[in-house]
Amino acid sequence: MVVYDCIIIGGGIAGLQASIQLGRYRDKVLVIDAEDGRSSLCRCYHNILGWPEGISGATLRRTGRRQAEALGIEFVEETVEKASKQAESFCVATEENVYQSHTLLIATGIKDHLPAFDALIPCLGISVYICPDCDGFEVLDKEVIVIGSGKAGAGMALALTNWSNQIHLINHGQQLIDEEMQSKLNEYGIQTFTEQIAEIEAEGDQFRGVKLLDGSSLEANHAFVAMGGNEVRSQLAEQLGVELYKNKHILVDPRTKMTNVENVFAAGDIVAHSEQVTIAMGDGMQAAIWIHKKIKQQH
Repeated sequence: MVVYDCIIIGGGIAGLQASIQLGRYRDKVLVIDAEDGRSSLCRCYHNILGWPEGISGATLRRTGRRQAEALGIEFVEETVEKASKQAESFCVATEENVYQSHTLLIATGIKDHLPAFDALIPCLGISVYICPDCDGFEVLDKEVIVIGSGKAGAGMALALTNWSNQIHLINHGQQLIDEEMQSKLNEYGIQTFTEQIAEIEAEGDQFRGVKLLDGSSLEANHAFVAMGGNEVRSQLAEQLGVELYKNKHILVDPRTKMTNVENVFAAGDIVAHSEQVTIAMGDGMQAAIWIHKKIKQQH
């Protein structure tokens, strides 16, 4: 069996950046990617240096993979189901194959909890957003609908008051909004709708509004989704005995990005920090530098 210097689990932004740097070190690297990461859904990132008009996650992934492959990085489209520590290496198993490496980088990311409306997907990053830090500026002085649930939705609506005073909150997930948060919503003039959404209205990638179950409609050209309950994909880390934060994100050394398990690293949204593309890139680069140091120590 081929033993890789490093296996990267997850081919999103962090995993790709790490693979490019490791390729430049001429290390033997395999990237295992299920092709279902959140970066493949976002049609436009707006807050990245050098891209004032925005750039899509698909473009970053496509160009990043080409760049990595030109450096000799191998890719397989599979889903890792098990990861285990052996004497001097790690064993990674998918449904199809078993792979072995001296080091691991976990870059499995987050899966967003999105309401089940197909019309939302083409709008993501264009007129529907999930992160106020990334995209709050896109609704500056504009009318915006928050499709939320309980505390998560209320928190999003309040965060958006930094940019807009025309905010409508739909408690689609029907979770409780406590009295304190409701009082704050009232203070900012944010109307809360308790009816669930029956239909999303959109024209291609342009959100237009919603129809509620009671037959009423609400129009706006922009929306944020805040349903809560995003899946933190740290199950493989748990199998390896990696220490997790209370919200299931992975804890790493801030300098090396190595976890508490020797030679297991983590990078990107899976790590306990702000979930940003630019941070994921930096994480991937920093992890790769220290992964290479570990590889050199073993040879």
